[in-house]
Amino acid sequence: MKEYFPAAQAPFIATRRALSRRRFLQGAGIALSLPLLDAMLPPFARAASGSSPLLPGAKPRRMFGVCNNLGLRPDLFFPTDSGANYTPSPYLKLLREHRQDFTVFSGVSHPNVDGGHPSDIAFLTAAPHPASSSFRNTISLDQHIAERIGTLTRFPSLTLAVNGGGRGLSWTGTGVAIPPEQSAAEVFNQLFLQGTPEQVQAQIRKLDSGRSILDAVGEQAKDFQRDLGARDRSRLEQYFTSVRDLEHRLQESKGWESRPKPIVSAAPPVDPTNPAQYMAKVKVMYDVVRLAFETDSTRAVTLMLNSVGTPVISDTGETLTDSYHNLSHHGKADEKLSQLKIIDEGHMKLLADLFRDLKAVREGEETLLDRTMILYGSNLGDANAHSTINMPTLFAGGGFRHGQHLSLDPAGGIYPLPNLFVSMLQRMGFEDGKFASSTGTMKGVELKGA
Repeated sequence: MKEYFPAAQAPFIATRRALSRRRFLQGAGIALSLPLLDAMLPPFARAASGSSPLLPGAKPRRMFGVCNNLGLRPDLFFPTDSGANYTPSPYLKLLREHRQDFTVFSGVSHPNVDGGHPSDIAFLTAAPHPASSSFRNTISLDQHIAERIGTLTRFPSLTLAVNGGGRGLSWTGTGVAIPPEQSAAEVFNQLFLQGTPEQVQAQIRKLDSGRSILDAVGEQAKDFQRDLGARDRSRLEQYFTSVRDLEHRLQESKGWESRPKPIVSAAPPVDPTNPAQYMAKVKVMYDVVRLAFETDSTRAVTLMLNSVGTPVISDTGETLTDSYHNLSHHGKADEKLSQLKIIDEGHMKLLADLFRDLKAVREGEETLLDRTMILYGSNLGDANAHSTINMPTLFAGGGFRHGQHLSLDPAGGIYPLPNLFVSMLQRMGFEDGKFASSTGTMKGVELKGA
């Protein structure tokens, strides 16, 4: 494939043979793979230029990010008026008992996140142009949190999906996708089923084995770096730093292996076996997330509702005749619109159940919902048109003042949703003033009592 470079950015041309992409550093029985470096590329294809944490024992705050990647019918979701006295839309009427527990936003989007369906992978990163061939994702909101406080819980984060097909919402700081777990039963087992003493010791030994990997390859790494260019040395140093950070987190997590897991009275969930049992799959995921938060097993969870990968849904209580994706491209046909409405209403009912279940759990003077921020929305404002502006967004719980419709950019629909991410990070106790394309905190979002 040809690459074109502006004259001012012409690549450095060398005739030296490229390093093998399978190059390893080895030592003391350990092999450490290397990141992709300029020196591994063919000479004529090299790029021109490089591209308050909570304390143990503190009362926890949490975040739960949910993306339905086919969105909701805008005409039935968005209220026609704004403010605290807004008139609930048909969909929001299904959440009426929780009206004071959530805020509905209109007019928000991720600046420069386009491309239709591929934009779901940027829902919690806001990385621009996810459909482009040169796209590289950035860290997701949940992983930004997990990097700070992940060692305070048994699991730094949970990445989940329904009908995911490997598609999730969580991305590391180096833009690597974290594969989602699609079995609620397996998540339950990891959270609450204790292994045998032998299994626990085996896991501890596994954590110990990675402790000194960089020490084992240290001298070879120094020799290797002498032959690299400045950009490659910098990139390799960043890579080694991330390995050290991972080793630190592994050691921090080692103590969790010897601690008994929480005991819950809930029965293990049974995973629906058919992707068509979509609503049941969403329900069991919501249930296991509630248990994870209730036992403080993690404080950051994401859930991708991969509606694009969902066939004709069989468990809405009414007969549907077409796949979820095809219904979303309704072309304003009445039959498709009516079936899509049935699915959307199912989502709202499940969300109402989740709010109710979280409110039923007390944490001192507050409820679990008061301590949990729930972001529910979509990367698509209108799936029929593949539009990524005016994304339907609900924000619930977390101790914020709710009960309002915030219409932030009625004309353009492009007020930056990452501003809400900054508000969420600050609520977690961090001092972040910036996340991705944010321009500040979210306008109109205030804490209770403020």
